[in-house]
Order: sequence, then structure tokens, then C-alpha cells
Amino acid sequence: MISLRQTPDLPERVIPILSVGAGGIVENAHYPAYRMAGFPVAGVFDPVPERAERAAQIVGAPVVDSLAELVRQAPAEVIYDVAVPGAVVEDVLAELPDGAFVLIQKPLGETYAQAQRIVAQCEAKGLRAAVNFQLRWAPYMLALQDAVAQGLLGEVYELEFKINVLTPWANWKFLESAPRMEMVYHSIHYLDFIRHLWGEPTGVMALSLNDPLSPRLESTRSTISLNYDRTRRATVQTFHNHQAPPRHAESYCRLDGTRGSMWVQMGLNLNYPEGGPDRIEIWRDGDAAWTEIPCEGGWFPHAFIGPMAAMMRWHAGGPAPWTEVHDSLRTMRLVETAYRCSDEGGRNPNLER
Repeated sequence: MISLRQTPDLPERVIPILSVGAGGIVENAHYPAYRMAGFPVAGVFDPVPERAERAAQIVGAPVVDSLAELVRQAPAEVIYDVAVPGAVVEDVLAELPDGAFVLIQKPLGETYAQAQRIVAQCEAKGLRAAVNFQLRWAPYMLALQDAVAQGLLGEVYELEFKINVLTPWANWKFLESAPRMEMVYHSIHYLDFIRHLWGEPTGVMALSLNDPLSPRLESTRSTISLNYDRTRRATVQTFHNHQAPPRHAESYCRLDGTRGSMWVQMGLNLNYPEGGPDRIEIWRDGDAAWTEIPCEGGWFPHAFIGPMAAMMRWHAGGPAPWTEVHDSLRTMRLVETAYRCSDEGGRNPNLER
């Protein structure tokens, strides 16, 4: 019987949370996760009052009418949960008190240059900050990491993320004005996880494109390939405008090793935000068939427990979260490299001799 870890380390003592931003990701993931874990939310601010009121009802938290008032009313111990568009993260951090603990919803800005400024801002203000790259803590991804740690798959060398779904981008109007979209707001999850599992790649190839059905978005589909000294390969293939019936929709991660393989279905993408079925399957050398392992939760909301739990453990004197801003800056650097590759457009065979 294969036993794989699917739950994060929890804090011995919970710390109150103050929310800056209460959009769909907070309503659908942050707050259901915090309620599930017993993490108290002490206050909510959003520039759209109706949005703040709706989200606050989930956790029974008071709503305040400005960020300055949220900071003024902050308890002595608190973690700021910042969930705003990447373009305005710097503005929010500027208003937080020096030395605060801050969890920033991904991405860390919209460009690598902005991410560098944010990290410098955190250093100057003494902020203890991390980024909410929560896929690292999704139950099925914790299971995958544990399988690797136990050596169940042998030497792992091939990793694939494949997404072919219909994503309701209209839920995030701000993306229509974003200079970059798919890789920095979606595929970044997969690039961050690959880095977490394997470290920094030695080579990147990428192409990110728009499609005719989403003319207001900078891009909706990407192909990214990472190599590790020609021994390991990781690929990310995404298409978010699959209009056909869902029979052939796909949302999975596959990992192959010298003694086995693992496949997980990320159900959230199949029917966002309600989600489809999550699945974990493993095959080991000598097995006649794949073995399915029951999932103990999904991306929404369970994965969002881990980053905040890590912040609370850090607040209590424990280690910094996996996604502390300096580590997350390297994910942003990888995304920037992918965009530069995409801008170059590849080699034109018509110019070859």
C-alpha cells in the first residue's frame, strides 16, 4: 500500500489575517481555505465595497473603508494577505508598516523589473514577505513531491503539464489591460513548481500567443520547454480557449522516472472555479496497471492553506516559506526568460540555407 503525504505542516498557533483585496480568488479560495483551517480573518479592505462585503461574510470579518484604516486597526500580531493585481503590489506594500509579515498573491508584479523593485522594497522596509504560489501545496502536488522524496519513481527525468480547457478570463477584467497575460498569470504556477522540484533550468524555449476568440487578451496559449543539462526535460503546454464540449479537455501533470510514473489531474482548470475531479495515479516497474490514490483535496481551496500556514510558522520563529520573495524572484526571472524567447519568435526555416 502506497502512502503519500497530501497535507501541509500547520502552525502551532494561529495569527490573525488582514486582507488587502477581496476579489474572486479570495472569495473562491483564500477564505474557504482559511475557514477550513481555522485561520481567523480580522479585517478586509477592497476598493470595491460590495466585493469586500461579499467576501467578508464567508469568514465573518469586519470591513474597513481604506487601507490606511486597516493598518491603523491592525492587532499587535498580524499577517497581511495581499491579493491585488500584480501591477499595484508596490503601491500596497508602500502603505504597510515596516517589518510586517506579508503574503502576496502571485505574480510578484507583472515583469521581472517590477519584481526586482518589489523585492528591494521588501528589503528596505524589512518586510517578511512571500508569494502565494500555492500549487506547491496542492494535495496532489504534495503527493507527487513525496513520491519523488521516497524514490518511488527512480531517477525522474521527464515532467509535463498539459492544459486544454475553456478558462473564463472575463472574470478578471484587469487582464484586458495587462501587457502580459498567460505565462505570468497562469503558466507561472507550473514554472514555479518545476523550479521547486528541480531547481533552475539550464535552457529555455518558449512561445506565447493570442487567439482569435480573445482579441482583448495579450495571450491565451503557451508552449514552454525547460531542459536541465540535457538530462531532464520539463514542458508546459496550455490552451485556454477550447470551445468544444469537455470530452477532450485536459488538465494534468505527468512525471516519469526510471522505475515508475505518476499522473495527476488538476480538476480546477476543467471547470473553473467549481472544478472537476482531482485524481492521483501511480505506476511502478512491475505493476500490471496504474494504481489510483484517493485525493485528500484539490487546488481550490486546499492548496491555499499551505502558504498561509507557512507564514504563521515563520511568524512564530520557524523557517521562511518555500516561496519567500527572493526565491519567488527566481520564478519571475524564469518567466522573463520565457517571454524573451517568445518575443524572438524562433528560427524561420525560410531563411535557412
